[in-house]
Amino acid sequence: MKDSPKIKVESLNRNTLSKQVLESIVQLLISGQLKPGDKLPTEMELMDILEVSRPVLREALSSLESLGVITRKTREGTFFNNKISSHPFSVMLALAHDNLQAMVEARMALELGLITMAAEKISDEDLVRLKQTIDDIASSKDNNYGEADIEFHRIIALSADNPIVEGMIDSLIVTHVKINSEIRVREPERTIQHHTAIYEALVNRDPFEAFHQMYLHLDYVRQKVLK
Repeated sequence: MKDSPKIKVESLNRNTLSKQVLESIVQLLISGQLKPGDKLPTEMELMDILEVSRPVLREALSSLESLGVITRKTREGTFFNNKISSHPFSVMLALAHDNLQAMVEARMALELGLITMAAEKISDEDLVRLKQTIDDIASSKDNNYGEADIEFHRIIALSADNPIVEGMIDSLIVTHVKINSEIRVREPERTIQHHTAIYEALVNRDPFEAFHQMYLHLDYVRQKVLK
C-alpha cells in the first residue's frame, strides 16, 4: 500500500490572520449586511464567527480604528463610523493597509490634484499658517516634526475648498501617518527646502509651479520609502 502523499499547507502567521479578519469585517460593510453607523457584533461573537483568537481580532480592530473605519466606545461596543459613506477611501485604505506602494501612489494622485486648486484658492491666513509649519520644522528638536509636516499638507488640502474632495482628506492624512512611520532617516533640511519651494509657488498663485514642486517632494518621499 502506497503512502499517502504529504500535503503541504502554507501556515498562516498572525499578521496574515489579522489581515483576513480585517477584510472580513470590511466585507460586512461592502456587502450591505451592516451600514455606516451600525454596531458590530461583540468580540466574543466575532471570535466565534471568524474562528480566531482574541489577540488576532483585537489587532484587526485596532487597524480598522486607526484607519477611521470603526469607533470603539467604552461600555457601548464597536461601531462602523457614520462618515464612511461619505469617506469611502477609508474603506479602500483598510483593504490595502499593507500595500505601501499603493498608499504612496494614492497620496500622490490626490495631493497633486489638490495643490493646483490650492494655488488658486489659498487664503493669506492659510499662507501664514503654512509658513509657521515650516518654521516649526526648522526649530524642532530630535527630528520630531511629524505633526508640523502633516499640518503643512492638511492646510494645503483643505484650502482647495472643495466639499466633495474633503471626504478624502482624512484618508490622505492616514496615508501620510503610515508613510511617515516607514521613514527611518529624517532629513529636516530637505523637507524644509521642499516645503519652502511649495509655499513660494502658492504665494505666487502659480498652480503649475506648485504642482511641479509638490511632485518633486512626493517623488522624493516615494523613493525614500520604497527603496
